[in-house]
Amino acid sequence: MYFSIHQMKAKGLKVSQIARKLNVSRNTVYKYMSMNPDEFKQFMEGLETRKKKLDPFEQRIIQWLREYSDLSAAQIWDWLKEHHPEIEVGESTVRSYVRLLRKMYGIPKETQQRQYEAIPDPPMGEQMQVDFGETKMKNLQGNLVKCWFITFVLSHSRQKFVHWQDRPFITKDVIDAHELAFAFYGGMTKEIIYDQDHLLLTSENYGDLILTHEFAAYVRHRGIQVYMCRKQDPESKGRIENVVKYVKRNFARHRIFVSVDKLNEDCMAWLDRTGNALIHHTTKKIPAEVFALEKQHLRPVPEKIKTPSTSIPRTVRKDNTIWYEGSRYSVPLGTYDGTSKEVGVRVHESTLQIYDLDTGEIIAEHERSQRRGQLIQNTNHRRDRQKGIAAYLESVRRQFLDPDLASSYLKKIHRLHPRYTRDQLQLIQKTLDQASKEAADQALRYCLTNRLYRAVDFVDAVNHFSRSYEKTTPDMSNIKRVSGVDPTKWKVKPQIRDIEIYRRILGGG
Repeated sequence: MYFSIHQMKAKGLKVSQIARKLNVSRNTVYKYMSMNPDEFKQFMEGLETRKKKLDPFEQRIIQWLREYSDLSAAQIWDWLKEHHPEIEVGESTVRSYVRLLRKMYGIPKETQQRQYEAIPDPPMGEQMQVDFGETKMKNLQGNLVKCWFITFVLSHSRQKFVHWQDRPFITKDVIDAHELAFAFYGGMTKEIIYDQDHLLLTSENYGDLILTHEFAAYVRHRGIQVYMCRKQDPESKGRIENVVKYVKRNFARHRIFVSVDKLNEDCMAWLDRTGNALIHHTTKKIPAEVFALEKQHLRPVPEKIKTPSTSIPRTVRKDNTIWYEGSRYSVPLGTYDGTSKEVGVRVHESTLQIYDLDTGEIIAEHERSQRRGQLIQNTNHRRDRQKGIAAYLESVRRQFLDPDLASSYLKKIHRLHPRYTRDQLQLIQKTLDQASKEAADQALRYCLTNRLYRAVDFVDAVNHFSRSYEKTTPDMSNIKRVSGVDPTKWKVKPQIRDIEIYRRILGGG
């Protein structure tokens, strides 16, 4: 840097030009300009021998790194401030020092690697994957324009379809795009895999998916078998994730935006020319050629559905919360999609309802906070990740009056809802914590008798038997003991006459 600065200075460049060229501050340029070679040599020697601010804490930091090799520099910075409040050091200084110590003492940072398993392609006409994407392009004036797109791919042939918009998607747009895709393919698959997008899904509901009203009606009409990926698990639909990246990098990058119609026209030409015409790197086959065979296995789509127009949504914060009267209220994770997504709010006397503007579906409901600055968060989606499924099953089973009977019921739930077993157990656990064991036992037997193997059915049964139990159990809390009487006489039983005495009286004998 020193010699580069002096070379640029000799060429007549200004200080600001040198600073921009080398990406340094002007003060740094001035400092090196003022040094002659001997002064620069002394300066560099001073850097090698200069003590660092964190040297007194070196052994403490090394001990932490060796004991917890996955520690981040940010956490070490926090621990230093906790144990040594007097220290004044920035996070970047700690990060550089930790990086140096890891290199000097050979303490690499541990990372957990997720293991993946290759899955064979499903049969022809079996599965389709769907996902959304967005990117920025320059228009004719050179300004950046954001565009949104939805992609479809057949899991067997890898035949792709893309539809673009110049505004964020709403549920109506998603349904229209499905109809365009079905027309493009000439049919539909038995199963369609989606990500948990707020336009499609309101709640996982422990495995009993609750779709948005408009999309649920469309699914019923078309007879679509929906498969929702778990949250924060994009790898479960890797084929469509690769298509999204392919569209962004191969088609959209450096493309000039003229109009959305022109963009869709160019994209269809790109699919014919490149997207579906080149050999796929995984299958080593051309998607268009394989699709010619797969098309015969698709389900027919009789008529195109027209959907009524709906309004454009309103804004959600980046942390999936909204502000109301100075407090933050949570919305389902994934509601914020990086755009100006907005939701509606209905305020009642003691509750606050948050609903999706384009579907009218309630996506969250909270108790209104009476104080400002509070975070009111729905905990329904939290999971107990400290236990494995087997241990969790055993833990819940032991809380019933008849553990063996409960075991057969819980195993049946696990068999019927393998992807949502933890969610089902969590709801049952929460119910057991709040209900009596007698009511839970009655509910268990009722569910087994009627073959109701869902957590929500178990909860309904527990609530029913809990109310029945309260009606048959007398309330002893308001009964007062007799005062002024010898307590030993409380246990005295009255005399019981023989029934023959009453028979003689009634018989007139």
